Amino acid sequence: MMNQLNDLDYGTPAKQSEKSVTLEIDGVSVEVAAGTSVMRAAVEAGINVPKLCATDSLEPFGSCRLCLVEIDGKKGYPASCTTPCEPGMKVKTQTSKLADIRRGVMELYISDHPLDCLTCPTNGNCELQDMAGVTGLREVRYGYEGDNHLKMKKDESNPYFTYDPSKCIVCNRCVRACEETQGTFALTIDGRGFESRVSAGQMDSFMESECVSCGACVQACPTATLTEKTVIMMGQAEHSKITTCAYCGVGCSFKAEMKGNEVVRMVPHKDGKANHGHSCVKGRFAWGYATHKDRITKPMIRSKITDPWREVSWDEALTYAASEFRRIQAKHGKDSIGGITSSRCTNEETYLVQKLVRAAFGNNNVDTCARVCHSPTGYGLKQTLGESAGTQTFDSVMKSDVIMVIGANPVAAHPVFASQMKRRLRQGAKLIVVDPRTTEMVKSPHVQADFHLKLRPGTNVALITALAHVILSEGLQKEDFVAERCDQKSYADWKEFVLRPDNSPEMMADVTGVPAEQLRGAARLFAAAGNGAIYYGLGVTEHAQGSTMVIGIANLAMATGNVGREGVGVNPLRGQNNVQGSCDMGSFPHELPGYRHVSDSTVRGEFEQAWGVTLSPEPGLRIPNMFDAAMDGSFMGLYCEGEDIVQSDPNTQHVTAALSNMECIVVQDLFLNETAKYAHVFLPGSSFLEKDGTFTNAERRISRVRKVMPAKAGLSDWEVTVALAKALGYDMPYTHPSEIMDEIAALTPTFHGVSYAKLEQAGSLQWPCNDAAPDGTPIMHIKEFVRGKGKFINTQYFATDEKVTLKFPLILTTGRILSQYNVGAQTRRTENVEWHSEDRLEIHPHDAEDRGIKDDDWVGIESRAGQTVLRATVTERVQPGVVYTTFHFPESGANVITTDNSDWATNCPEYKVTAVQVMPVSQPSTWQKQFSRFTEQQLKLLQGQSGHAAETAVSK
Repeated sequence: MMNQLNDLDYGTPAKQSEKSVTLEIDGVSVEVAAGTSVMRAAVEAGINVPKLCATDSLEPFGSCRLCLVEIDGKKGYPASCTTPCEPGMKVKTQTSKLADIRRGVMELYISDHPLDCLTCPTNGNCELQDMAGVTGLREVRYGYEGDNHLKMKKDESNPYFTYDPSKCIVCNRCVRACEETQGTFALTIDGRGFESRVSAGQMDSFMESECVSCGACVQACPTATLTEKTVIMMGQAEHSKITTCAYCGVGCSFKAEMKGNEVVRMVPHKDGKANHGHSCVKGRFAWGYATHKDRITKPMIRSKITDPWREVSWDEALTYAASEFRRIQAKHGKDSIGGITSSRCTNEETYLVQKLVRAAFGNNNVDTCARVCHSPTGYGLKQTLGESAGTQTFDSVMKSDVIMVIGANPVAAHPVFASQMKRRLRQGAKLIVVDPRTTEMVKSPHVQADFHLKLRPGTNVALITALAHVILSEGLQKEDFVAERCDQKSYADWKEFVLRPDNSPEMMADVTGVPAEQLRGAARLFAAAGNGAIYYGLGVTEHAQGSTMVIGIANLAMATGNVGREGVGVNPLRGQNNVQGSCDMGSFPHELPGYRHVSDSTVRGEFEQAWGVTLSPEPGLRIPNMFDAAMDGSFMGLYCEGEDIVQSDPNTQHVTAALSNMECIVVQDLFLNETAKYAHVFLPGSSFLEKDGTFTNAERRISRVRKVMPAKAGLSDWEVTVALAKALGYDMPYTHPSEIMDEIAALTPTFHGVSYAKLEQAGSLQWPCNDAAPDGTPIMHIKEFVRGKGKFINTQYFATDEKVTLKFPLILTTGRILSQYNVGAQTRRTENVEWHSEDRLEIHPHDAEDRGIKDDDWVGIESRAGQTVLRATVTERVQPGVVYTTFHFPESGANVITTDNSDWATNCPEYKVTAVQVMPVSQPSTWQKQFSRFTEQQLKLLQGQSGHAAETAVSK
């Protein structure tokens, strides 16, 4: 299975039914679910019917006329793909008459098709070619003298695939894939009869159209009409391995199709439980960064960041790093060093880094990027429901009646799940969007929000409490659910709080900016529509009251009885591929793996016995505390694996000042990222294509990551951490990541039943997976909450300290875009830059006009933390008084202007609310000029060049 290139295609999707039907196909008795097509029944019986327009990822279409069959008692030759099975039906798939018809049909196809099979890029992997052989076509009586399409021009505009209309057989598969699978509706059939051809939009090129390059059309195409450029360049793959995408928290399963050690293409795995054979532009095409020329594959060291880098052996680099860490501890104390784990790395690698910090460093100074994204999720859901994770499986959304999306734009950040959500919306589910921007979720083809609550940034808590006020004051809550499942005292206290007049929509309208009637309508819809599901993102967590808002969401779900079954739940959409896993593995300074506090002596004793050391009972430093301690000279050494804190953390100038003050920074990564420019030791990292392990996605799904090529630096990330631990005098005697998972399973109750053998057998598992749930837990809190009784907690709204003033009259909020990922270190090194080559500032026409700003003008954005310059996009997607930007390009300096305000419970930064002024400018900001000089000098130092200029740039 792991090396299978081509999956069996059943022709039509599987049908779910409690009833079964028995029929006879070519003399073979077949029993299938009611509603199954004759074609699929035949394939299940081992009988392959010729087909071109049919594929099991799409609903049957019945246009190619190759799958015709004979059915006793029925006239004509029905298409097997569109004919449902009936009891007692007798079907013949192979008769002389059918053979004649199929050959005739194939002859017509081939008469208008280039006969260049030997030089065609899909030679050996072409369904048209296969069907010519299956039907026994030996001659074509129709020549090319008449009209044909053979000289039609190729569309090479898309950087990842080619469209060759001369090879199109108008089977409609690409159009249907764009509609049914992706939901973009970018493709159509233009013209009629002989003139018909696939068109992107109104005869646009693919790049000019609304195509989002998800690859569904390429995957669906049975000919060489739509072909990956890597296949054209490299030829057909010879073997494949199934692995897991290393981009967002959806965790799509892919087949890496290989030629030797080179990836030819990444194909979404049809049995992937998170993606069901679908993909997005990043996972499908943007994997070239793994072999990019910027990859650093040799360890490097230097004494000062003004020194040139020096390539050294692994032993020298690790020995130097270990000696520096020990020197710093001897000078400044045991707690003067720490580590940061990565949400891009595997569970096993993350587990080892936190183990290294606790066991080899001897403290709990370990943190992860979840601190700056979803740490409020962990806190809020733990307090209310008892577990720091989402409650559902992604597939649960197909049972939802109303979907509330708060502070998230799945179309941009979680596109494969967004396609599934939009499919459910097209089936009739209702949609409520809570977002200060008009995102793609508000209105897209065949999807429109029933309510868009366009609130002011920073007023989430006021809005969620007002929603609860409507539900309770109008008696729409599920009292029976609350009585059975929830703590009654906390519910009574919460109910009294929520029903205060000052929490009504009318009283909160001036705070949130949302009209009371809109909010009342949304509350009624959510409470009364049936199954209500809440999906939320960083627009919930990255606020001063981020934890309070997560609590408010959990309160709302419990009060309406929307927890513990399919179609409901509280669903945080995790940003990076392994944010959930990095948290599960004990990456927070106060928690050991499995979210158990370091002060718990019983839990600590289990780890001490397993690890052979005494562990500190005191929580360590969070990332912001590390920076502050670095400034006062008490935190002087850092091991940072796979995170770029300089670009991703708020108040960039404070971060760089803290790093500049440290004595030894060890960075383990693929590229010389912004943080590595402040490092003293660089340890080459490995991409997801070079490692074995597991990722855990946003639905708690643990999936295997499989090495498809050797590690370019010679060592995988887990091996580097093991070697560093050994250099520090602490042995970690692992020979394979499976052994690390065995240790995780032994020490973490929610992982007790997880092993590589079980993952191979099941494909993936959702934790908790243990004796109580040996096959995993798709839906949590079914009969009772993990904490026992669900706990309601009051959510008093407090306005953020970050207020607009005459000096800073606008609110800046930030987010992601589809083609780029996080800090862009990966996607910026792919052709994805053709869609998004710079971060831009969105500004409303009224605000732009007041300031004399036009589209594409350069504008300065200034906050109390700093200033940067971006190009403006004038748009009504943002409301007056609000501006918006992304943070994918380091030179943009988006986090130069974000402040150090943070969530009261977790220190998650308040990225979503920064008071700013925006004015036209004619040159880069002072920070950007310094950044350019510093970057130029660091790149020279990377090449081994030294010079006074580097020291000058750093000193500034």
